[in-house]
Amino acid sequence: MMGILLRWLGAFLLLSAIFNPTPWNFATWAQDNWADQMPLTVFLGLILGVIAMVYLVATMRSIGILGAIVIAAIFGAGLWVLTDWGLLGLDNSALNTWLAILVLSLILGIGMSWSILRQRLSGQQTTDEVNG
Repeated sequence: MMGILLRWLGAFLLLSAIFNPTPWNFATWAQDNWADQMPLTVFLGLILGVIAMVYLVATMRSIGILGAIVIAAIFGAGLWVLTDWGLLGLDNSALNTWLAILVLSLILGIGMSWSILRQRLSGQQTTDEVNG
């Protein structure tokens, strides 16, 4: 269970590092420092891009686009329920951004952990096909 939590936390930290509603994110830093720090900006952008690509490719291989849409729909419906009950207001753009980061990180975390979750739920091992 700890591995699943760490995968989600890694996805959340990655997405938050790339962009969040505070001034402390790569997108804002890169925009402000592009002229003075172009090599460092490109270097850090490539590192963040590769890490994001690893998460995205693993997620698409394990749950696919349909699985990601279903997970997003479940969380969207949950947000709708909380809004309908008056527990959550969606008029705060910073909160909306954090909620989007949360949902996207949950999708990536579930995608990265899907084979582990499926094995624990079904008892079946998952293996990759290797063409030789």
